[in-house]
Amino acid sequence: MTKSDDKQFIIPFVGLKQGKHEFQFDVTDAFFETFEYSIIQQGDVHINFILDKKDTMMVGEFQLKGTVKTACDRCNDSIEVPIEGEFRLVYKFADEDDEDETLVIVFPEEFEINIKNSLLEFMNVLLPSRSIHEEGECNQEMLDYLNEYIVNPLDEDEDDFDDSDEDDQDWDDEEYDDDDDDDQPDDTPVDPRWAALKNLK
Repeated sequence: MTKSDDKQFIIPFVGLKQGKHEFQFDVTDAFFETFEYSIIQQGDVHINFILDKKDTMMVGEFQLKGTVKTACDRCNDSIEVPIEGEFRLVYKFADEDDEDETLVIVFPEEFEINIKNSLLEFMNVLLPSRSIHEEGECNQEMLDYLNEYIVNPLDEDEDDFDDSDEDDQDWDDEEYDDDDDDDQPDDTPVDPRWAALKNLK
């Protein structure tokens, strides 16, 4: 397994002069293999990153364009999805954390920034809400499997639920009938007052 060179995503900013500095990266399959739970399985994405260094902050501008592979939401097979977009991050020099989620705090003892996790987040955001193969391109064998082992059991559960309702109804009816009958054994004398009430029905 080819490992991603994480060092390329670490940018030492201390030695940079104020102003804009441009960096370019090509993200390949090895990049995504380093993330254990990434929903993107593979990819080929070009990133253009411009870092504008100022007195109290740095502004990072990201441009991403390429294709990635993720799981089809219908058949779970791999599907290739084109992505393209632009993002902006502000790196603020500060002594303490800030609640503003749009800022990345850079503490005085830090001298570099790592943009690797940000790149993955941007690519995830660029994915469509649902990634589905074109009609007829899904893995039919997988669809049949899902229909057999996932859909049908749900139907059966619904049937079982209906049956349980009927059983509950029968139980309720029996309970109601028991209330009408005398709880005492047949050979036990019946209170004549109770017998007279029953005759009124």
